Amino acid sequence: MSALSEVLRRDLVLAWREGGTVGVALGFYLIVVTMLPLGLGPDLKLLSRIAPGVLWVALLLAALLSLGRLFETDLEDGSLEVMATGPVPLEAVAAAKSLAHWLTTGLPLAVLAPILGLLLNLEPDAYAVLVATMLAGTPAISFIGAIGAALTVRTRRGGLLLALLMLPLFVPTLIFGISAIGAALTSSDAFGPSFLILSAISLASVALAPLAAAAALRLQLQ
Repeated sequence: MSALSEVLRRDLVLAWREGGTVGVALGFYLIVVTMLPLGLGPDLKLLSRIAPGVLWVALLLAALLSLGRLFETDLEDGSLEVMATGPVPLEAVAAAKSLAHWLTTGLPLAVLAPILGLLLNLEPDAYAVLVATMLAGTPAISFIGAIGAALTVRTRRGGLLLALLMLPLFVPTLIFGISAIGAALTSSDAFGPSFLILSAISLASVALAPLAAAAALRLQLQ
């Protein structure tokens, strides 16, 4: 457990010291949401209607920007081979690095979303639901994204390939995240099922994705 917590602490410290990847993700999120009202015009009703979908899509794309570096840095400095042969199972290493990605990228993006919702005239009743759905759904983005990061770790400039691989797998999270917000705003009974399915996707990702990511890493290290 101490070795596993050390992997998590190391990734958090590196993300804090470097800051570039996290800053790019947050900056991209801010720019996309800021530019959209300029392109659509001052139609507040339209902005309010599409705000949940825009915030979710922009968050997903922003998180993708930092996923490519999840294992790449460790491969470049040789620490990935050390982790693969160390006492900590590679599945636990993948889980710790995915958790670090969520804490440094997914969580800040989810916290930033309500502030950006002001630019899109998001309805006041939607803010709490927006944060709840993003906190429930963003772990799936980090953990499922770790699989793509592991598969493309040796691919030069694999960001585009990573996006092509992962975007279809993120669709269920996107659909149920947006539908949960829409159901809450319309006082529909569909909020409960949508939110539960969204949470189940994240829980399944936390349990299963590290296994697939570790298998992909072993394949890449052969």
